[in-house]
Amino acid sequence: MSTLQAVLFEKLTAENLRESDWLELLQRLLDYGVLCRAESQVEAELYDRYVRIESLVDDYLALMGVRLHHDSRFQYVRLVPPGARVPGVDDETDTPFNGGFRAKLNQNEVALILCLRTEYDKALREGQVDEGGCVNLSIEALALSLKNLLSRSLPESQQERKLLFKRLRQLRVIRFGAEADLGDGESWIKVRPMIVNLVSNEVIDSLIADAGEMVDDVVESSVKEEEIEASLAAATDKGSLFGDESSAELEES
Repeated sequence: MSTLQAVLFEKLTAENLRESDWLELLQRLLDYGVLCRAESQVEAELYDRYVRIESLVDDYLALMGVRLHHDSRFQYVRLVPPGARVPGVDDETDTPFNGGFRAKLNQNEVALILCLRTEYDKALREGQVDEGGCVNLSIEALALSLKNLLSRSLPESQQERKLLFKRLRQLRVIRFGAEADLGDGESWIKVRPMIVNLVSNEVIDSLIADAGEMVDDVVESSVKEEEIEASLAAATDKGSLFGDESSAELEES
């Protein structure tokens, strides 16, 4: 057993945790990129385990240049891959050459995330946020926002629309029930507070100023200069919503 393993085992034993508990937590973080306590019983248990050994996990991942953004108020933690720049998190002084942990978002996903952040800000100003920091938003309102801001529409195909919303749910940006009819404008979703850490204020200001432009123009110009998060995210082939030249991280669950 190496010195590092010995120290790790000692720390885990002190918290009454096994090596299998450690592996399960690390594998989930690296695979999903995010833990949200309110998502499920499994994630609640893993999040609580993370809180118990937060400094140990942070120090371990720091050896690989990976950071974690932990919001204790809304009880979620998101993995920030090397080189990603996230609103509210200090930038690294050195950035890697390539993407590493990151996975790209397509333009529909980018557009929807931008509109979700805009609608979240609007609800926040109006005091329409629940105790968990979430905002209720109808599909109809989201479709209208998408049309007004980016001159785009939600996918007509029910399958494509379902996959799009499923992707954002995997990123813990939104939440909706299994019974939700995403083709019905009167159906509702919840926008989670971590959307604030995915898209900077500068991006939203630029988006509103350029309302009516196609998302391709937004991504290539204003959005390219800033970022959408961590654990979180990449943009299109033309630029990154995180603000670096390569695509940013957004792990799928």
